[in-house]
Amino acid sequence: GDDAHDLFTKTFNPALLQRESAALSQHREEASRVLSAAAAKMHSPRLATLAYQVKLDAFTRVKKAIDDMIAQLTAEKEAEIKHKDFCTGEFNTNQLQTEKKEREKQDLIAKIEDLEMTIKALEEALTTLKSEIAEMQVQMKRAGEDREKQNKEFQMTVADQRETQKLLQAALKVLKDFYDKQGAFVQKRQEPAGPPPPAGFEAYKKSGASGGVMSLLQQIISDAKAMEAEAIRSEEDAQKAYEDFVKETNASVEAKSKDIVNKSEEKAVAEGDLVQAKEAKEGVMLELEQLSNYNAELHQSCDFVLKNFDLRQTARDEEVEALRQAKAILSGAKFEEFLQAA
Repeated sequence: GDDAHDLFTKTFNPALLQRESAALSQHREEASRVLSAAAAKMHSPRLATLAYQVKLDAFTRVKKAIDDMIAQLTAEKEAEIKHKDFCTGEFNTNQLQTEKKEREKQDLIAKIEDLEMTIKALEEALTTLKSEIAEMQVQMKRAGEDREKQNKEFQMTVADQRETQKLLQAALKVLKDFYDKQGAFVQKRQEPAGPPPPAGFEAYKKSGASGGVMSLLQQIISDAKAMEAEAIRSEEDAQKAYEDFVKETNASVEAKSKDIVNKSEEKAVAEGDLVQAKEAKEGVMLELEQLSNYNAELHQSCDFVLKNFDLRQTARDEEVEALRQAKAILSGAKFEEFLQAA
């Protein structure tokens, strides 16, 4: 009975209960002051709320709330570190990709300009070649017309000279026959009159009468033959020059035609490359736009975190430290120990 009385007295001793209650109240006040000071310093509404709860709620609930908040702050800290690492990595990757695409863009712009210049130069070259071929064909046509005209003139000249020779040969024959007959007639009439004339006299008389005209005719015939021969030589020279001109011109036309084919193929390839280069440039421009948009999104998501990272990490560590101090005080540690440690 005495043991039971002693146990009852110890358990339900009003003075003991009163002292324990006062100690608990002091612990609550001290823990609340720690949390309130931290809340004021760090402008933390949740610490302020917890500082108020420490005064009113049961110890077990308060300690659990403190543990939960420490866990939450630790998780937030880790998440923010991950977010910072993510942001730093993404900004670096975005910058590298943007620089790479900018180089691609500049390369494509230069390639497009080069291809456009190449195509323009080929177009001008093709226009020149076609113009040159057309001009050569015109020159060949004119040369052919001139050659035809010259040949007609040649045919007429030769025909005229041959006709002249024919007529003059006939006239020369008539005169020769005439003078031969005249000579025979004069000789007959003069024979009875006396002795024969001296040697050479008869020929002199004949030549005196007929020599001038016949020599003139013979000279004209020789001139006509010479003109015919000269006309033939000129015609042969002109024909050879025409044939050489046609041969050279045709060779030049053929060479230029091959050049047109080659340059047309080059132009087609360049035009195909230009289409591909422009499409590639459009693709790069789209990628650059997407990279720029993503960069803007990163700034929205990351700027605050990156700018305030150290400050927020420090503040969160201080919040956790304040919570741990409050929990230790509630568990029986003295407030002055924390002040001395601080």
